Amino acid sequence: MIRSLWRYRAFVLGMARREFQARYRGSVLGSLWAVLNPLTMVFIYTVIFGHVMRSRVPGVDDALGYGLFLSAGLFTWATFTEVFQRSVAIFVEQANLLKKVSFPRASLPAIVVTSSAMHFAIVFAILVAMLLATRHFPGAAIACFLPLVALQLAIAVGLGVGLGVMNVFFRDVAQVVAIGLQLWFWFTPIIYPVEALGERARSLVALNPMTAIARGYQDIVLHGRCPDPLSLLPQVAFAAAALAFAWAALRRWGGEMVDEL
Repeated sequence: MIRSLWRYRAFVLGMARREFQARYRGSVLGSLWAVLNPLTMVFIYTVIFGHVMRSRVPGVDDALGYGLFLSAGLFTWATFTEVFQRSVAIFVEQANLLKKVSFPRASLPAIVVTSSAMHFAIVFAILVAMLLATRHFPGAAIACFLPLVALQLAIAVGLGVGLGVMNVFFRDVAQVVAIGLQLWFWFTPIIYPVEALGERARSLVALNPMTAIARGYQDIVLHGRCPDPLSLLPQVAFAAAALAFAWAALRRWGGEMVDEL
């Protein structure tokens, strides 16, 4: 599969670039729309929780602390959900292409990931600019965002592709995923710090593979420190299992998808 993707790399890059350009073609603000939604969410949640409900992040004595806490989680979660949902729907969306052109099925999720990576580069640049403007830039620790993003994308594309193959045969899968992601969002400490939970709730949230990743982003932004690599080993194992699930689904049902579509 990797060799096939390498042979079709020009196709993947060309399709990803075309998709990225088409997303903002004819738009006055262009790629700025990529950050308006997460910025709006940060503003709303900061006003409601940070000012109205006076939420604070334990150990952070800063007026901007809660807003930065939200930004670290919301910006990256937006990329995670985009890759996950688009991977689930990509085979159905590109049914005509699959019927007319012969290419590796794994090229479609590769296009999604590449396009989303371009998207995230813009979001990440604005996050860095915001940290610099507020004098909260974490220094060299900002580089630790990249392995966390890679780990998060591996989970998203692994689960998304596996469920995307199932979605070809059972179209309810995409609807279930949309609802499940909403529940997953609130089960992940993005809006609230883990320390604000009771002991029982904290132990449940710790089972969520996205919890350690979200806390890693928050530690980088708020405290300028990288997460302990050993603490992320369960997430690495989960990502590997998700990618194995996607690979097995494509191997087993990839040939039958065209007939079903």
